[in-house]
Amino acid sequence: MPSVNRLYTELGKKGLAVLLVSFREDAELVRRTVKERGYAAPVLLDTSGDVTGRVYGVFGPPTAYMIDRDGRLVARLAGPLDWDKPEVRRLMESLLDAR
Repeated sequence: MPSVNRLYTELGKKGLAVLLVSFREDAELVRRTVKERGYAAPVLLDTSGDVTGRVYGVFGPPTAYMIDRDGRLVARLAGPLDWDKPEVRRLMESLLDAR
């Protein structure tokens, strides 16, 4: 998650929004984890997993969705990803630059 924090902190100035979603987890456990690990982005809770699993089809973390400025889904990534990789940064910046 450190690379997600860096991405959020650095590209937030350009309009990047990052929302972390925790599903099927106890709210207090999530709060403690967020504090201990120093997550910078807001964390949404889906304690039942209904929205995350049934609506969006996420059944195992991590899953990332890239949504453009018009609200269109442009990419879905499943599994861990190093958000510091140059090619990932270029993708994110190209999405932010697209109008």
